[in-house]
Amino acid sequence: MINKIVKYLVILAIIGIGGFLFYNKIYIPKITYKTTLPKKGNISVKVFGIGNEGAKDIYSINAGVSAKVLSILTDEGKWVKKGDLLVVMDEVNLPELLKEAKLGVNKAKFDFIASQKELKGFLAQKSLALITFKRYDKLKKQSFVSKAEYDKAKSDLSQIKAQIEATKAHINSAKIGIKIAKKAVDSLQTRISRYKIYSPVSGFVISKNIQTHQAVLPNQTILEIVDPKTVWIKTYIDEKISADIKVGQKAIITLRSKQNKKLKGYVKRIVAQSDPVTLEREVDVAFDKLPIPFYINEQAQVVIITKQFKKLLRVPANLIVYKDEKPGIWIVKNNKAHFQNVKIIARGENYIGISGIKDNTKLLITSPGNKPLKEGMSLHL
Repeated sequence: MINKIVKYLVILAIIGIGGFLFYNKIYIPKITYKTTLPKKGNISVKVFGIGNEGAKDIYSINAGVSAKVLSILTDEGKWVKKGDLLVVMDEVNLPELLKEAKLGVNKAKFDFIASQKELKGFLAQKSLALITFKRYDKLKKQSFVSKAEYDKAKSDLSQIKAQIEATKAHINSAKIGIKIAKKAVDSLQTRISRYKIYSPVSGFVISKNIQTHQAVLPNQTILEIVDPKTVWIKTYIDEKISADIKVGQKAIITLRSKQNKKLKGYVKRIVAQSDPVTLEREVDVAFDKLPIPFYINEQAQVVIITKQFKKLLRVPANLIVYKDEKPGIWIVKNNKAHFQNVKIIARGENYIGISGIKDNTKLLITSPGNKPLKEGMSLHL
């Protein structure tokens, strides 16, 4: 009998110890929750995107003529100034043709001067012939000269007039000849100028596609030059999150080659058309200060700050839960769990700005060891 009593007492003791351990080691931890309070602070609403370094203005320096390249006076990774000589090509026989054309201009000018002098001489002869004719005309009326002498004086005057008209025609022809010769010179000079290529902009050479002594075609690209003032990040943003992006908004740029450096920038352009396949929109983000050196097509991450809220009541983002597709948060009410619906005003990286609770409301923080929260369940704080 005594043995049975001892046996039952041991069993009761074991049950009691087990219950005590269960209550303190399992039940109490499962209903014990940490709490926090919402805090007022600033929230920046950001949009993330991935893109590549590019530029609005990339100048392709084409040959423009069919020729052999004699020299290229720059190289990839070099800076050039506007007006710098970049490429020299073989002009072949064009300089000799230009010399001949200039000689043609001089000849036309000499012909013009000679015709003017000739006209001056004919005009002097005309004056003398006119005087002679008038005298013979007067004498003829008085029958002092024969008709043959009168006719000769009249014929001499007519011949001089004809010579004057012919000389004037030569002068006009010489003027036209000068213009034609000058146009030939200008044309050749223009053609020759195409065999030397100058930089249209101050910029950075990003590619050199031709080597010296290589023959090129007119539309063949020799160099590519970037205008550094137009360098930006071509980033692609999902249409779902692109609505709040505006030109001029601040941005943070992180280049793949400089992961630990945050570069300031701003939204320069939003492309009007979205990609129908990827459903993304191109947003071009320019640098406040361009990093030197820069590398076209380098990958970059862009964070665009679309909105900024100050002194907003905010809570940790992981505390927001959804019921019936409505956002809310678990709070402490009379030492019991209560689900409180809230209105989300802004989403930051780690915090969410809300309204619908007071700033002294205790917020429940769950952990993997806690029981799932239910409306009205008792809490151990």
